[in-house]
Amino acid sequence: MSSRETGRQPKYQRIAAELRAAIDAGRYGPGDRLPGENDLMTEHGVARMTARQALGLLQTEGIAEARKGAGVFVREFRPIRRRGIERLAREQWGEGRSVWAADIGGRELAVDSVEVTHEPASAGVAGVMGLDEAVSLCVRRRRFVLDGKAVLLSTSYLPADLVANSPITEPDTGPGGVYARLADLGHAPARFREELRSRMPTRPEAERLELPPGAPVIHLTRTAFDAEGRVVEVNEMVLDSAAYVLEYDFEA
Repeated sequence: MSSRETGRQPKYQRIAAELRAAIDAGRYGPGDRLPGENDLMTEHGVARMTARQALGLLQTEGIAEARKGAGVFVREFRPIRRRGIERLAREQWGEGRSVWAADIGGRELAVDSVEVTHEPASAGVAGVMGLDEAVSLCVRRRRFVLDGKAVLLSTSYLPADLVANSPITEPDTGPGGVYARLADLGHAPARFREELRSRMPTRPEAERLELPPGAPVIHLTRTAFDAEGRVVEVNEMVLDSAAYVLEYDFEA
C-alpha cells in the first residue's frame, strides 16, 4: 500500500528516522557501522530498494557515509558552527587572525587550492559593485578542507585598481587575510551584507566538494563595504550544507 493510501511516510523514510533516532541516542556513535541492506530487509520486512533508499537518505543528510566494500557508517565529521557575526568583527581580522579561525577552534583547516586571476566583471558582480562589466576585477578562488574533507568553495571579487600591487593579488595575503590588507590600503570593511540560499550544486561544485548524489549546498554571498559605502569585495561561497551550522547571535 502506498504512502498516499496510508497517509503515512514512505517506509524508507520511517526506517531512516529510526536509524537517525538511534544515532541521536548514542546507540551508534561516530565511525560505527549501521545495519546493512540485508539487516534492514529482515528487520523491517522490506525490499532491498527500500532499505537502500533509507541508507541513502542518511547519506544525503550528511549523517552517514558509505565505504566501498565495507558498508554504511555514522559520519565522524563534526559540523562547523559558522558564527556569522563574530567571525567578521574587526577584532578578528584586525588582529591578524583569519575570519575562519572563529569557526573551527583548534581543528585543522587547510586551503588546498588557491587561484588568483584578473577577469572582466560578470553582470551580477558588476551590478552589486556598481561597475561596468568591462571593468577588471581581481578574482581569488579557494577551496577549504577541514579535517581532510572539502567543505567550502570561495570566490572573492575585488576592484583590480584598488588592490593593484598589494598582497591581495598574491596567493598568501598575510596575517588577517584580505580584510586586513584592505585596511592597509585605507579601505577597511566597515559593514557587511550576507545573503544565503539553498540549492543543488553544479556538477563541478559537487565534484570539488565530493558530495553524494542529491546533496544540496548553501550558496552564501557576502558583500563588504568600506566607510564611504564603496563595495570593496563580493565573496561568493558554496558550502557543503551537511558540514555547516549557521549561527547568528545578536542583541535584540
